[in-house]
Amino acid sequence: MSTVEQFLTPEEEKAVVAAIQDAEKATSGEIRVHLEKTLDKAAMERALEVFHQLNMTATAQRNGVLIYVAVESRQFTICGDQGIHEKVTATFWDATKEVMQAYFRQGENCKALCEGIRLAGEQLKSYFPYQEDDQDELSNEISKG
Repeated sequence: MSTVEQFLTPEEEKAVVAAIQDAEKATSGEIRVHLEKTLDKAAMERALEVFHQLNMTATAQRNGVLIYVAVESRQFTICGDQGIHEKVTATFWDATKEVMQAYFRQGENCKALCEGIRLAGEQLKSYFPYQEDDQDELSNEISKG
């Protein structure tokens, strides 16, 4: 079993997916989580590659968010699509990342992701509130590479 599979238990993976579903009930934004073993470039650079590989630019409002984690490299980042960046400052995700980092340092990986997802959903809600006709445009499952 690789470190990616050990990063979350099956029950924790279900909790992360449930956190995504809950967060998306308040926003038209779409949130995904991607786990990889290591990276050989800057976390944001790799996250943007994964963002495009997962076709996250396919949302109608360009409001997808990716929480990217390189498990063995012990690095993570959050990136959002064009629609988000047009409305927020460069430091938009900093508070969310700080909360997540505190949990990661304590070895509470599931709590880090769930809290990050919750906070991302709250932040997205003010710019992209849930609409009655909203559809779940991206998978809520955790992707792994």
